[in-house]
Amino acid sequence: MFNSSQFTPKYFLLTGLPGLEPLYPWFVFPFCTMYLVALVDNSLILTVIKKNTSLHQPMYLFLAMLAFAELGVSASTLPTVLGIFLFGANEICFEACLFQMFSIHSFSIMESGVLLAMSVDRFVAIYNPLRYTAILTLPRIAGSAAVLGLKSVMLMFPLPLLLKHLPFCGHNVLSHSYCLHSDLIQLPCGNTRTNSILGLCIVTSTFGLDSLLIVISYMLILHTVLGISSGEGRRKALGTCVSRICAVLVYYVPMISVALVHRFVKQAAPAVRLFLANVYLLVPPVLNPIIYSVKTKQIRQGLIRLFLQRK
Repeated sequence: MFNSSQFTPKYFLLTGLPGLEPLYPWFVFPFCTMYLVALVDNSLILTVIKKNTSLHQPMYLFLAMLAFAELGVSASTLPTVLGIFLFGANEICFEACLFQMFSIHSFSIMESGVLLAMSVDRFVAIYNPLRYTAILTLPRIAGSAAVLGLKSVMLMFPLPLLLKHLPFCGHNVLSHSYCLHSDLIQLPCGNTRTNSILGLCIVTSTFGLDSLLIVISYMLILHTVLGISSGEGRRKALGTCVSRICAVLVYYVPMISVALVHRFVKQAAPAVRLFLANVYLLVPPVLNPIIYSVKTKQIRQGLIRLFLQRK
């Protein structure tokens, strides 16, 4: 029989960069800058697409969904990461930790799903351009957004509830600057088999399946592009995919890199691994708006008009 303190801890202790506490003031500026860029740039992308009716097209609406998901990921991690580096505040109450875990994973699942939708969008545009607007209508895009949002929430909803009913027996030290399910599941002293199996199924059915379908989509796109007779047509078709391929790489490469470092580079200092873990969730929200602003003429022009209107 567990008493209440054993069953549910009042708070968790988050981990910053162990051994580098005296250097925290040096980390404040880069982390604050990255969060500021992520929040401002993605907000600008959403504003530009909302204000310009000419951008109410499938490819830009999917980009708006991506910006929304990346805003969610950034906002979810910001309070605890900056709290540690700015104020040394490494405590988070039990309920807030579960909510942060739910938010981070839900928005990450949504982000992965949007990247898949964007790859399908490009395949339809290149494979059957004459029926592109007839296939990807606004109601279907709105339905896709609703399905992606509902899927991410429904998949993650059981995990906090299951964790809430597990005994922790006084274990409350986490190994990251924010709450992740893979971290939290290591703490309970009860049977976590259900959580582990459900977590594995969620990862496999979202990130695993999404990444496979994204690869297949771009292979089909490449096959279709190679079948275009004119060189100019091939270049134009591939040009529309560059920013989307960059978004996929920016999302999956940091994630895979962190996993490989944790799995194979055992001699790496814990602080290095934790630094990479802190940064990898910030890389897509920081870089993707910059990539789309540089590579997409319509977004770039929309941003210029937005700034000129404010002046």
